[in-house]
Amino acid sequence: MHFDPLPSDADDEASAAAAPSGRSICHAGCGRPSRVCLCPHLPSSPLPTSTTVVILHHPHALRRNPLSTVPLLARSLSNLHLVPGRRLVPSSTPLLPPRSPNPVLLLYPSPGATDLAAWCRSTPPSARASPTLLLLDGTWKQAKEMHAASLPFLSSFVTPVSLPVDSGVDGDSMFESELVVRKEPHKGCMSTMEAVARALRLLEPEGKGKEIEDAMVGVLRAMVAFQAEHLQHRTVKPRVKMRKKKDLKREEEMKKSNAGSI
Repeated sequence: MHFDPLPSDADDEASAAAAPSGRSICHAGCGRPSRVCLCPHLPSSPLPTSTTVVILHHPHALRRNPLSTVPLLARSLSNLHLVPGRRLVPSSTPLLPPRSPNPVLLLYPSPGATDLAAWCRSTPPSARASPTLLLLDGTWKQAKEMHAASLPFLSSFVTPVSLPVDSGVDGDSMFESELVVRKEPHKGCMSTMEAVARALRLLEPEGKGKEIEDAMVGVLRAMVAFQAEHLQHRTVKPRVKMRKKKDLKREEEMKKSNAGSI
């Protein structure tokens, strides 16, 4: 695994070349198809932050997920660094652990994580200046595996934090929330871009955090609006509901039992 800088113009050109023929790509800006270009919604230049944002993104997350918000994040924040891979180890990036005593916050909803807002309230400003915010980008299953695989390295210097998540309530879909890119498993779960925006509102100096959050949320809201409009005009065949083997076996046993009692 190696440290991966932000996407370059060469990366954009490669993505455009890989796109289906006949589809115009905004490879000089947001990297999306021209008909759903988000350049008008992106900051005129990447926003500077005192927080260093580091994202470990699963190798499949960008290649197989056209709804990934990481490319937009990379064009929205100047102090953001992408690390491709399935786990973090000492050789992954020179940013971890940091050379300064500034805190490293692992934003992931683990059982022992502290609510980020509560951490900010209980930590003096001088002790939380210029923090590093670490996130894991992938499906929830991938993120869980990445978290477990990275803990041997991270556990000695990170502070686990989280944003509020209600595991007892189903998450929203894009038709129920203007910020949800795809159906989330639980209430409070969100895209990587929204998680960064909510965290920076709390971590950045007073006043500046709200401006950064508003700018990033505006980009995400436009992306979700494009996607929702696309789905509303697309004919989707209903999927056949898969049955679990144990349920089928139980039904078969009940049929045999009922047949024997007749």
